[in-house]
Amino acid sequence: MAGHSKWANIQYRKGSQDVRRGRLFTRIIREVTSAARHGGRDPASNGRLKLAIEKANAANVPKDTIERALRRMQGVEAGDGLEEVRYEGYGAGGVAILIECLTDNRNRTVSEIRHAFSKHGGNLGADGAVSYLFRRVGLLRFASGTNEERLFELALDAGAEDVESGSDGTLTVIVDPENFETIRSALRAAGFMPETAEMTQLASIRVPVEGEAGIAVLKLLNALEELDDVQNLYCNADLPDALVRQFQDTP
Repeated sequence: MAGHSKWANIQYRKGSQDVRRGRLFTRIIREVTSAARHGGRDPASNGRLKLAIEKANAANVPKDTIERALRRMQGVEAGDGLEEVRYEGYGAGGVAILIECLTDNRNRTVSEIRHAFSKHGGNLGADGAVSYLFRRVGLLRFASGTNEERLFELALDAGAEDVESGSDGTLTVIVDPENFETIRSALRAAGFMPETAEMTQLASIRVPVEGEAGIAVLKLLNALEELDDVQNLYCNADLPDALVRQFQDTP
């Protein structure tokens, strides 16, 4: 998809499947907890929580685990000490990297992130260094074979910004976050059920990176992804698929 971070679409993580699964569960539950704390425990009136629960269900997080996370928002347990922080920086080749974290210790988090940047040829920037290159949007993705002409017509009539087609035949509807639920409901009512629905950061420009610089970017993104406090990671690097496969196949 043009403009969307490949890091959000291609899983570059290494390590055992169990470790990845455990880390994914932890991040999803943290997101459920944070969303409930900031917007209330009712998904009907808290769009962020609704999306977090949908993501948890899609990842097969046990229902009782989700319910325990929501119960933590009651009484004294609500003070879990987690806060949302964002860091910005540059990787090799001048690519922009935006990192969203949930942490109970800012000093530990920034130290770990700074170390990852330094080790892999990047630089941690100040607030605002790269965030202007990204904008928050909602994405609704539809399977290959979806009626593109009809979806395009319905989506734009409902207020979507654009509909883009991927090389694999999938279709992605880009929407303003404020209109996310309205547009999703309108498309569902017309029989168009998205395979995935999420809020993300969309890069306004992409930076082509190849060779050693591309590998350095992949190593940096992988190191950041491995940090426990990192929730979401966005990058505007345009990486060749062959380079990504080479990185994935390297022990």
